[in-house]
Amino acid sequence: MNNTFARRIAAMNAMYRLPASECPVLPEDIVGRLTKFKATLMDEVHEIDEIVVLAQKGVPSADILVAMADLLGDVIVYCRSEALKYGLPLEEVLDIIMDSNESKLGADGKPIYDANGKFLKGPGYWKPEPKIKALLEAAR
Repeated sequence: MNNTFARRIAAMNAMYRLPASECPVLPEDIVGRLTKFKATLMDEVHEIDEIVVLAQKGVPSADILVAMADLLGDVIVYCRSEALKYGLPLEEVLDIIMDSNESKLGADGKPIYDANGKFLKGPGYWKPEPKIKALLEAAR
């Protein structure tokens, strides 16, 4: 864990006595863990409704941006903490996903769109899952 943010998440998990794993592992109560994770994420997602209300009321844009930054930050912190519970090297997973996203570009390096403006996958596209699987297997 070279990343300062990842180290701070590890310290937070330790401080709050949350699980943490050094390598990829599936907890015994995966259904319970996933259900709780979803409930917490949905609480965060519903905060978007509160931000919409602020925007509808004409609250200054600076305040809306603060609310958005707080919301997005909370989601990222929660997701990074959850990844640590499973021993997932999230930063490396994100690198793979970003590389895959970049592989969607056309041969000329530009986005490809259909007639309706939908973004299409280019000829060099590759799915991230096989590389994520290899990463997790190597981390065990």
